[in-house]
Amino acid sequence: MKKLAISMSLVLGLTGMGLSSAANAFEGDAAAGKAKSAMCAACHGPDGNSTIDMYPKIAGQHPEYIFAQLQALKLGMTSGGKEGRNDPMMSPMTLALSEQDMKDLAAYYAGNEMTEGTTPEEVVAAGKKLYTAGDAKRGIPACTACHGPRGTGMALAGFPKIAFQHANYNKISLEKFRAGTRNNDKNGMMRDIAAKLTDKDIEILTKYLGGLH
Repeated sequence: MKKLAISMSLVLGLTGMGLSSAANAFEGDAAAGKAKSAMCAACHGPDGNSTIDMYPKIAGQHPEYIFAQLQALKLGMTSGGKEGRNDPMMSPMTLALSEQDMKDLAAYYAGNEMTEGTTPEEVVAAGKKLYTAGDAKRGIPACTACHGPRGTGMALAGFPKIAFQHANYNKISLEKFRAGTRNNDKNGMMRDIAAKLTDKDIEILTKYLGGLH
């Protein structure tokens, strides 16, 4: 295993951002969010760095994205799965959250630093090729177009940070997009892309992303 280093300047993303600066960039109160985060700790860890690989790390994620997902999860629950995003674990957790609760939680987690992951040596070459160039013959675009060269995403466009994320969580997410059971992606973009990915592609990509920095 080795950490993957990419020699490009960091221009996007919130990883390593201070708690106050993340809060100032968003309409949430990070201190209030920390006080409200106790119910989230069992799955996501006290600071948003989950140690259970089926649950995502949300520390350092864009606050706008966290807020949007919480809204979608609540809508999925209140609409009976007809709208938004429906998840058997997370959707019920959002029912008691107000819009301000969601903003406060988003500001808190965004202000924490996501822990670094690793990339297995054997997937570096194939993972880098698929992530940075895609596969034109199969109609697979480069992941960098939306998620950036370092996987830090684009906050204003609603594209999340995916670098350092647990490979298993990213795998679960891509499989849900491919199956169409997760459908709150913008214009169906992720569903269209995931539908073209093989199991091997998903394994390579998700392992590659673990140490992308």
